Amino acid sequence: MLLWINGPFGGGKTQTAHEIQRRLPGSVICDPEHAGFGLRRMLPRELRGDFQDLASWRQGVVEVLDLALTEHEGVVIVPMTVTDSGYFEETVGRLRELGHDVRHFTLLAQRETVIKRLRERGFGHLLQYVAGKNSGPGRETWAVQQLDHCLERLGEPEFAEHLWTDHSTVPKTADRIAVLAGLTLRPNNEGALRTRLRQVQVGIRHIRFD
Repeated sequence: MLLWINGPFGGGKTQTAHEIQRRLPGSVICDPEHAGFGLRRMLPRELRGDFQDLASWRQGVVEVLDLALTEHEGVVIVPMTVTDSGYFEETVGRLRELGHDVRHFTLLAQRETVIKRLRERGFGHLLQYVAGKNSGPGRETWAVQQLDHCLERLGEPEFAEHLWTDHSTVPKTADRIAVLAGLTLRPNNEGALRTRLRQVQVGIRHIRFD
């Protein structure tokens, strides 16, 4: 089974994916962003755009995930924002055509909620302190610029199942996905502080500067 976790940038995809992986033995995370940023780095800076526009990325994602789903016995988890209908069909749709059990979920939240999460993730607070109250990492600025488009597109029926997360914690969102996918997660026995520290670590590991 493949769990594709969609949503706006800063919407909680990566944190939710790691929460599920932590509590679901045998599961793995396969992040298509790794391939995307690798392809971007191959290009001269003036040619670097959205890596999803590269057919090689879309085809490569399907090829690699097809291999992982065929050879790996556990659940494969993919945290990836896809808002373009055509690209969605070329990735999620194609994997389904290949016979794989793909469960797609879109994490949604109000605009104010997502912006708050973007400001808090990773080194957000430190950067605001060092660079000034209204400053922040470039990728977060880019994510805010894309936010309205993401929320509008991902709210469409084709991107269901929709899960609203404004008043849900990451562990609770992971629980909801597991129930809908027919999976059983190990109990979440972490305290609030340990959960927060682990989520900060996940956020730091996924900070990108390109």
